[in-house]
Amino acid sequence: MKYSPADQGQGGRMKITKLETFLVKPRWLFLKMHTDAGLVGLGEPILEGRALTCQTAVRELEPYLIGQDPTRVVHHWQAMYKHAFYRGGPILTSALSGVEQALWDLTGQALGLPVYRLLGGPTRDRIRVYGTAGGADPESAARSVREAVAAGFNAIKVGVGAPRHGRIVESPAFTERQVEIFAAMREAAGEEVDLAIDFHGAIPPQTAKRLIKALEPYHPLFVEEPVQCQNVDVLADIAHSTEIPIATGERLFTKWGFREVLEKRAASILQPDLSHAGGIMECRIIAGMAEAYYAGIAPHCPLGPIALAACLQLDAAIPNFLAQEGGRITGAGYLKTPFRHENGYLPLPTGPGLGVELDEEALADKIGHDWQNPRVYAEDGSAVDW
Repeated sequence: MKYSPADQGQGGRMKITKLETFLVKPRWLFLKMHTDAGLVGLGEPILEGRALTCQTAVRELEPYLIGQDPTRVVHHWQAMYKHAFYRGGPILTSALSGVEQALWDLTGQALGLPVYRLLGGPTRDRIRVYGTAGGADPESAARSVREAVAAGFNAIKVGVGAPRHGRIVESPAFTERQVEIFAAMREAAGEEVDLAIDFHGAIPPQTAKRLIKALEPYHPLFVEEPVQCQNVDVLADIAHSTEIPIATGERLFTKWGFREVLEKRAASILQPDLSHAGGIMECRIIAGMAEAYYAGIAPHCPLGPIALAACLQLDAAIPNFLAQEGGRITGAGYLKTPFRHENGYLPLPTGPGLGVELDEEALADKIGHDWQNPRVYAEDGSAVDW
């Protein structure tokens, strides 16, 4: 519903009255931001494997937010970020991201407009989403890709197949096996379907460079997180040595975290996560920075339907959008109106705010979880990235 300032007393300003968080299966944390106007804003302030920590971080922000006008979105972001003193990091910015999503949701609901209308209006008529596929051998991987294409996707992301030995320099057989699997997926997809591959930051630089070169003939849409993002110079070295676009960003936070990547041309596709990097406006700023470097935006989103709803608002508003992760997220069993893609595209959201409503009845049996991050070990028993 559209909120009229005349509906409220004390200067006509809507005020935040309560923040409510709850764990939702399989591994999410949802936020409800309540107001004295009766409107409720939604957000997803989660960091994978740190749901309870994020829940506490949101609770620590509540004393500042209670009594505030939620439509002062940027002011509240700046206050919560700067007053933390220890700026940035995955916990603060994930909590802040979900809170910021809820602030935008309330602002859009109050004005009766989708958030992207408040960011300058749509730059496209529909939003491309990519599906996922994979397999441990060429046959199963090819079958998985054919199923994704049959489901309507014209962009698909795959991962590096098992087994990994956890060596700094993997064997020639490892590279040959990965190329064989990707080649089978390319043949199954055809030349008109985009195939991206995610290294998940789990391949050491010494092996990543070799594997990327071997994949070049198959024209991946991008290689995601070829190495860990902490050392941007290593990432830049890889990016400058290949014709394949390099993507990164799911583990970077705020505009300051992306600055060096752009300045050093370490990636030409940025993947900020709107539930980690600072929320909708912060990622809009990151997209603007990327546009100045002719870099594309493909937001990261392996999370829940509220996070995807926030992503769609950004996707609709920015000119340098590439594709949205989350094609498998429908929101069925969580939302009153689930997402439905058609031929790999989602329609522009039409509802006010984030444009989604929770299905409370369907959610009743999904409350609570104790999901933990996987633990992966190399052949010699040492811990490796997953």
